[in-house]
Amino acid sequence: MPKPKTPAKSAKSLKPKYRRIVLKLSGEALKARGSADNISPEIVQQVCSQIKAVHDLGVQIAVVIGGGNIWRGLSASHRGMERTTADYMGMLATVINGLALQSALEQMGLPTRVQTAIPMDTVAEKFIRRRAVDHLDEGKIVIFVAGTGNPFFSTDTTAALRANEIGAEVILKATKVDGIYTADPFKDPKAKKYDRITFSEALSKRLSVMDSTAFSLCLDNKMPIIVFDMMKSDNIRSVVLGKAVGTLVTLE
Repeated sequence: MPKPKTPAKSAKSLKPKYRRIVLKLSGEALKARGSADNISPEIVQQVCSQIKAVHDLGVQIAVVIGGGNIWRGLSASHRGMERTTADYMGMLATVINGLALQSALEQMGLPTRVQTAIPMDTVAEKFIRRRAVDHLDEGKIVIFVAGTGNPFFSTDTTAALRANEIGAEVILKATKVDGIYTADPFKDPKAKKYDRITFSEALSKRLSVMDSTAFSLCLDNKMPIIVFDMMKSDNIRSVVLGKAVGTLVTLE
C-alpha cells in the first residue's frame, strides 16, 4: 500500500530563525524589465505576496524601499543638477514606492504603517523609533521611506540605521543576483558565489555588499546581512526560515 502523504506544515507550526527583520528593497525591483512604467502593479503584488508569507509566520517586518526606478539623485548630480536637491527628489521617489507597497499589502488584509524621515503628515507618519517598534509589536508591517531625511546618504545606509534603531536581528538585502560573488556574475562566467563571508573578508576583497557607510554601521554593530535573489518565488520566506539561500555576511 502507498504510504500516506505527510501533511504540509501550517505557517504557525514553522519556526522562523528571525523574530524581527529589515527587508531592503531597491526601487528597480518594482519595475518590469523593458517597461516604460516606473512601477509594475504585477511585480508589486508578487513582492507583497512574499512579504505576506513571512508575516504569516509571525515575523515582525520593516521594509526600507529605494527610489531608483523613479529618480536617482547621484546620477542626476553627475549630469549637472545640484546634489542636495537631486537627493531630496530621490527621497520623494521612495515615498511613492512606499505608498505603492502599502496599498498592495493592505489589499491583502495586512496592517501597515508608512513612516517618513521627511515630515509630510497628510501622507505618512513621521519616523519615531518608539512608535515604529510599537507598530511592529502589534503585528503591523512598517515601511520606512524618504531615506534618512538627509542628502548624501543611500537607502542602504537607511536600512543599516533603521535595523539598529529598532533592534532587528538581520538585514535581508533583496537583489536580482542570488548572493555575493567573487566578480560580477553577469560579466564573468567564472565568478564564484560565497555562501558565507565575514565583514573583514568582504572589505579586504573589496566586494560590493552595501555602500561604505551602511557597511560600516553593520560592522560596528554586528548586524548580519543576507544578500539574496528576490526574483525567485518564496525566497524571502526561505531566508527567514533559516534555509541556505543567498550569501550571509557576518562578523565571524
